[in-house]
Amino acid sequence: MLTWKDVIGFSVNGNPEPDRRVEKSEAEWQEQLTQEQFRITRLKGTERPHSGALCTTYDEGKYNCVCCDTPLFDSTIKFSSGTGWPSFTQPIRENAIKYEKDTSYGMLRVEVLCNTCDAHLGHVFPDGPEPSGLRYCINSESMVLEKTPK
Repeated sequence: MLTWKDVIGFSVNGNPEPDRRVEKSEAEWQEQLTQEQFRITRLKGTERPHSGALCTTYDEGKYNCVCCDTPLFDSTIKFSSGTGWPSFTQPIRENAIKYEKDTSYGMLRVEVLCNTCDAHLGHVFPDGPEPSGLRYCINSESMVLEKTPK
């Protein structure tokens, strides 16, 4: 289980190797993604709180990167944080997420990206529920829910 210490370690000392890499030109990403998905994932944007379709969705399944379809989070570790964005306590695998120090807007935060294609997902904070204490605050537009068949 990842902890805040692990997250800081990755952001300072380097991230785990992804299973694969996906790299495309800006034009290829623009052709594949909606305008809003492109703004968020490729230009490091953010959606308005409580506006994302996945914010209040709790169907069983995996949350995959909208850009490269890499599994990022499992529905079993999603929780309602009240922040207005989908929140998770752990990535589906240690090497699914890339961590980078973010000093934009005069704040010190840890940005989370897809480790496969570098898509901006959101940020991680040390104010989540136990046992990890982590809250991955993720933009709905950066993910697609692959529902578990019933």
